[in-house]
Amino acid sequence: MELIRKGKVKEVYDFDQDRLLFIFTNQISVFDKIIPSLIPKKGESLARTSAFWFNRASKLGIKNHFISLENGINMFVKKFKIPSGRISKNEKNYLIPLEFVSRYYVAGTLFDRIKNGKTSYRDLGFKSMPKYGEKLPQPLYEITTKFEKTDRLISYEEAMEIGGLEKGEIEVIFDIISKMDEEIQREVSRRGLIHVDGKKEFALDNERSPYLVDTFGTADEDRWWDSENFERGNILELSKEFVRQHYRSIGYYDKLMEARAKGLKEPDIPPLPPDMVLRVSDLYVKMFERITGQNW
Repeated sequence: MELIRKGKVKEVYDFDQDRLLFIFTNQISVFDKIIPSLIPKKGESLARTSAFWFNRASKLGIKNHFISLENGINMFVKKFKIPSGRISKNEKNYLIPLEFVSRYYVAGTLFDRIKNGKTSYRDLGFKSMPKYGEKLPQPLYEITTKFEKTDRLISYEEAMEIGGLEKGEIEVIFDIISKMDEEIQREVSRRGLIHVDGKKEFALDNERSPYLVDTFGTADEDRWWDSENFERGNILELSKEFVRQHYRSIGYYDKLMEARAKGLKEPDIPPLPPDMVLRVSDLYVKMFERITGQNW
């Protein structure tokens, strides 16, 4: 099989004329950097969780690329071409080179942007500066690049240019995301989880109908909080966010952001301590069970 793409968490192979094969690895990444530590069971957790949500999407009538999951880590999916260069507005059967983000609470980089004045809290519907963890007055839908060295937030206009999309097609995609996210929150609330935010990817078929692709609803792509702690005023991170916080706490994040801002060579990301590797592995297993309601 031809290796088409080696991503941060999975390898993509050209399996046959109609199918791609995703092989999920135990790599972990933060801030667009692959950490030099392997996390046992992580790949299987992401693959099985994604398969769970793709099956739910199908029941909701949401078109998606999922075909089957074998051996816990091998996912067969419908093939879409990866475009190169400028995409015309009448292009068909291709992966949209963008990521679509949905946010329901003030968290992660959104909080950083509000704090730094890059995003106006008034534009989000707040009357005063929100605290970390506050629920957004209304869902926030954003778009980022996908195949650039580091993902960056872009406007609808630039998204239309990069993705070969009409504005109405973007609105349809976010309608699909809203429908899927409502199902996600309904499901996980039964097991004491809050779906905070997440990202999804799409392709367009031969009729330019959107297909939900890649992976989503996992402890990697999405952020989760424990609802019982949240109601007591505490935020318990239940995604790889606590790995990001580790690199913030040791000063790596600030050094990385400074290097990127100045166009300097980015510092190598150090490996996770052994005890952290075990904690992260345990998190992915437990999150699979809490997200899906299935036993490992």
